[in-house]
Amino acid sequence: MDLGLEGRSALVCGASAGLGRAIAEALSAEGARVAINSRSRERLELAAATVESKTGARPVIAPGDLAEPDAVAAVFATARGALGPIDILVTNAGGPPAGPFEEHTPDAWRHWTRQTLESVINLVRAALPDMKERRWGRIVNVTSITVKQPVGGLILSNTLRAGVTGFAKTISNEAAPFGITVNNVVPGFTRTERLVSLADASAARTGGTPEEAYAAWIEEVPAARLGEPEELAALTAFLCSEKAGYVTGQSIAVDGGWIKGLL
Repeated sequence: MDLGLEGRSALVCGASAGLGRAIAEALSAEGARVAINSRSRERLELAAATVESKTGARPVIAPGDLAEPDAVAAVFATARGALGPIDILVTNAGGPPAGPFEEHTPDAWRHWTRQTLESVINLVRAALPDMKERRWGRIVNVTSITVKQPVGGLILSNTLRAGVTGFAKTISNEAAPFGITVNNVVPGFTRTERLVSLADASAARTGGTPEEAYAAWIEEVPAARLGEPEELAALTAFLCSEKAGYVTGQSIAVDGGWIKGLL
């Protein structure tokens, strides 16, 4: 299937590893011109080399901490300066730490609100004017299964990613008349660095081992395995495509059947 992404410009955030890098690879393989973001320039350089080795195209790197509004503006300016108006925006940020409510200070709530929710708002604010003028755009937010079914011990993620979902649904309705779609992809237990940190946190909390945490998660998944980043990336590439122009305001899970609800 030709996704119609040849020559489209894309900014993919949180792309130094894991889901973000897999999405950058998928878009680049479809012919999109890609800029990648994370806080670490060194890790971005390594990610850019990996994407180039797999797709033949080297992404533009745009380092910056998206928890800071000024950094968001600088990241977007770097990507736009290199690629021209951005057609595709993929928001993605490292997940908040695990732990019960009492372990998270007011400062932690403020930081992770900026990192998880406000970064999406600020990135969309930067991207929308060009998309509206060109009457075409794709925005995809990488969120979490916690927006469909809260996970114990992840109160920060449960709360803040739900906020991203509400924001995205509302913006999708405002942007739709301009040919812009806004969707969320909802990864389940996927083989990434984030899952390693959650397994370590689970082991510390329960006195078990990370391996036992992995086994417990897999036991909950009907597909009986962890997900791979490339599986979420394939869905994201489709949502960014010409073919998905009538899909908007949706939160689509890639979770092996873990979510128990009907919607």
